[in-house]
Amino acid sequence: MIVDVHSHLFPDAALAEPFRSDAARAHGGEVDLTVTFAHYAASAPAGTRTVVVGGKARRSGLWVDDAAVAGYVRAHEDRLIGYLALDPTQPGWRDDLEHGHQDLGLRGIKLMPMYAGFDPADRAYDDLYTYAERHRLPLLVHTGTTFVAAAPLRYAMPVHLDDVAIRFPELRMVLAHLGHPFEGECLAVIRKHPHVYADVSALHYRPFQLWHSLRLAQDYGVTHKLLFGSDYPFTTVNASIAGLRRVARVPGIAGLDALDEAAIDAVINRDALALLGLD
Repeated sequence: MIVDVHSHLFPDAALAEPFRSDAARAHGGEVDLTVTFAHYAASAPAGTRTVVVGGKARRSGLWVDDAAVAGYVRAHEDRLIGYLALDPTQPGWRDDLEHGHQDLGLRGIKLMPMYAGFDPADRAYDDLYTYAERHRLPLLVHTGTTFVAAAPLRYAMPVHLDDVAIRFPELRMVLAHLGHPFEGECLAVIRKHPHVYADVSALHYRPFQLWHSLRLAQDYGVTHKLLFGSDYPFTTVNASIAGLRRVARVPGIAGLDALDEAAIDAVINRDALALLGLD
């Protein structure tokens, strides 16, 4: 069974400026972020289990109501697992946390520190992490680059989550996109913390970078800490799997071994739900 730990729901009303215009600038035109379960399911292996997140980042013009995620997931609850989203720079985030978890039944938390403009290691947010650890809510945290000009890159660096993991050792976290282009930093963080993982979403369309990242993971002995993710609707599960397998078949550079294809296949088929306490 495939587990996709990183897919999105983007209702049209949730996208404002500067997110819309910056996305169009980066992608050479208007980006269609329409999400339907029928399209998702048709572009993924049968039976794929999927984490669905919205996103809240007032600074960047993104605000998905958690109720929309809950409704989407409820219609396909045998396949989908919903996360709430928080922007802790905004008033009312504690209410959003309790409502999303206790009333809507959402089972994890999406954070976008760079998009929202906050340092995730700041102790001002320890209440958030304390709640998540106590209630066993895994975090999916955006790390790595973005197309939004107003989003500070320094808050996307994986090293900030090292401090969080030190203070909250039982908190399950997934660092999104392997922290690209800070992959080495991301691997250093997941290597030292038993419950911190990284997903490989949205990387296959930069094949050299992906090969290099997977080679680093192999050399550090942490491919078992990598989880499969798609970043749908930016790409699909099938395209992501094909991209990973294509990169895994690249011959080794002269003097270096090739990637371990079995290890890459294990990433694709890993039971992330069990690791994150979502089984």
